[in-house]
Amino acid sequence: MPRLYLFAEGPTELTFADKVLKPHLAGFGVYLHPPVLIAHARKKGRAHRGGGRRYAPMRNDILRFLAQEKGADVFFTTMIDLYALAPDAPGLAAAEDIRHLPDQRVAALEQAFADDIQDRRFLPYIQLHEYEAYLFCDPACFAYFYDHHEKQIAALQAITDRYPTPELIDDGPHSAPSKRIAKELPDYEDAKAAVGAQVAELIGLDVIRSKCPHFAGWLTRLEGLGAGHSAPLSGGPASAGG
Repeated sequence: MPRLYLFAEGPTELTFADKVLKPHLAGFGVYLHPPVLIAHARKKGRAHRGGGRRYAPMRNDILRFLAQEKGADVFFTTMIDLYALAPDAPGLAAAEDIRHLPDQRVAALEQAFADDIQDRRFLPYIQLHEYEAYLFCDPACFAYFYDHHEKQIAALQAITDRYPTPELIDDGPHSAPSKRIAKELPDYEDAKAAVGAQVAELIGLDVIRSKCPHFAGWLTRLEGLGAGHSAPLSGGPASAGG
């Protein structure tokens, strides 16, 4: 059975991967190890984890895992946000030229990430634009956690309706998906590690993948590992989504 390590940017992604992705991928014959928070620093031989604002420690941590797990049936992936991506991330400056083309921009950054790691078992995924985009697939699910917030949830739905896909909700410092949610539901900011994952679970993978093509491409690629179809290094998850 292929095994998969996933490096998560924060607790929300970690919980989502463990509670939602892990059982789903098991149905395709892929074993997902307990997700790991990405490293943001390493001091005295110990990795400090959580947050994705520095690329070098994350890179070194991934390379360490790759060196320890040499099997051809062991794979590695990430769940990190395009929003506020580490300024030292490979390809970031060049990708600024296509900022107006989010799909191409994120695919170029994923390819640069893959080129930097240089291991066919590494399948980088950068969330367009961040995890909370998935929650805009069905904002009505927030009602399970926020009673008597019909007006605020309707405002979130109105945002969803303005975009062809929630993944195109932008990455401005005040308009990124998480910022928009926190504006309407301020309590979300402190509860997102739990609520963010549970809302996505209520929405369901089928709905998320139907409305988020970049996510769909990545998920399809991971599912394919169970059939022995390890994706080639060239062509990022976005291209796999069609």
